[in-house]
Amino acid sequence: MPRRARIGVDRREGHAPGGANGVVSGAASSNQRLRLNPSKEHKPESYEDLQLDFSPSIFSSLERYLPPNLLSVPRDEKVKFMREILLKYLPHGERNRVQKQREYRQKIISNYQPLHRDIYMMHPANTFVPSFLKAISDNSEESFRSIMSEPSPGVFSFELLQPGFCELLLSEVENFEKWVNESKFRIMRPNTMNRYGAVLDDFGLETMLDKLMESFIRPISKVFFPEVGGATLDSHHGFVVEYGKDRDADLGFHVDDSEVTLNVCLGKLFSGGELYFRGTRCDKHVNTGSQSEAELCFIADVIVMEPEPRHQVIELTYFYGVEGT
Repeated sequence: MPRRARIGVDRREGHAPGGANGVVSGAASSNQRLRLNPSKEHKPESYEDLQLDFSPSIFSSLERYLPPNLLSVPRDEKVKFMREILLKYLPHGERNRVQKQREYRQKIISNYQPLHRDIYMMHPANTFVPSFLKAISDNSEESFRSIMSEPSPGVFSFELLQPGFCELLLSEVENFEKWVNESKFRIMRPNTMNRYGAVLDDFGLETMLDKLMESFIRPISKVFFPEVGGATLDSHHGFVVEYGKDRDADLGFHVDDSEVTLNVCLGKLFSGGELYFRGTRCDKHVNTGSQSEAELCFIADVIVMEPEPRHQVIELTYFYGVEGT
């Protein structure tokens, strides 16, 4: 099942007879069922150029679950089939929310002028450190563990981004914030806990983050987080938050709403800012106390983890960080 889209669909194998030349008629398509497991060999089409009710990435991800005889039909036939499924299972209120969010983002992208256009497309050699690229290329648990430390079960720390890319990303975020202030454009902050920061997708980085998730994070989550669907992550919420003087100074204990979370330290000069973990809790006991041995505190370049460990950011003086869920 596609991860983070949380779409309740019948995923049993099976397919109905197709029409001429493999095109499925409306009557036949209503009887089709999605595959139980995605087709790993199939390369889904891009839906970025279409005006759709839902995020284009959802269509690309869902395409892998189409019945075999639908994988090769024209794109508009696939869209029709997938849209019927999505409309059936997604509440009307959620569809309205998605549409308003799309209009909001389009308004920003139509008016904001990017400062560093290179970071809007994924260029691995300019983005990631060589050790990470080699581990991804080898694509094995052994290669991943060779660049990681595991300070606590299910919490992995490693070096990820080139310093030059971090500088460009910070510069782009600062340029966006400057545009927001000058244009007096009211933006939505990443969450209800942070008053400062920006959602990266909102000003055009969605395609780059999709590539980051699909080609560089999903191979890792497939190995270390299979029980929560690490192999089928298909959507993200990527954002930057800022801490410091006259900004948020810390972040209280919380549990992320995601299957897998990636935290990246982009910071300039700062002191403090340790990420503080306080054990794993089920939904019923997420706010209960913990024993001292369940506590963990450290700073790292990158942390990837399941969402269940409760964590907070200790008070600090100046810091930028990016998080993806």
